[in-house]
Amino acid sequence: MLRSARTAFARSGYEATSVREIARVSAVDPALVAHHFGSKEALWIAVVDQIAHEAAPMIEKTAALREMEDLGPRTRIERAVLHLIDQVFLTPDVGMFFSTAATEVRERLDILIERVVRPFHDVFVPLLTGAMDAGEMPQQDPEIMFMLLANGISKTVARVHVLSSFSSLPQHPEQFKVAVMTTSIAMLGLTDATLHR
Repeated sequence: MLRSARTAFARSGYEATSVREIARVSAVDPALVAHHFGSKEALWIAVVDQIAHEAAPMIEKTAALREMEDLGPRTRIERAVLHLIDQVFLTPDVGMFFSTAATEVRERLDILIERVVRPFHDVFVPLLTGAMDAGEMPQQDPEIMFMLLANGISKTVARVHVLSSFSSLPQHPEQFKVAVMTTSIAMLGLTDATLHR
């Protein structure tokens, strides 16, 4: 049911999605949705919590990079980007969910930011600033870079049907993923663009 709700909210947004539609796609009675979640808003929040739960291992791996003293700042940020890309390819629908959720009323948007975006932001941005401070990455606004990377990667993968009009890469998932990785690393302007997995 949560997966069906996630798809429906991603496709149509909160306001245009009905509990009846979610129940129909889930092949359950609408009363069952109400029984389990109580309201459409509670169902939407459950979807956000599901996304947060799925993203937690990526956030933990990214946070752990700061403690790996044997890795230089460049390698840390490269690995953080690779963790993000692995997660995006694992859950490509999240990019579409974020696209529609970003237009939500402030209260729902705040929930999404606090439960999903901020935890990743708070472990990723220090890696960006560390690479900049070490001179291994050009000085730029780390908040803008974070948003460009997170949104650019997730939207590119979520809207692969658009890219397919211009590139055959989406027909070759492994090559597509490598291309997203190398392009993302190159966009950072790292002094050594070799990927260090």
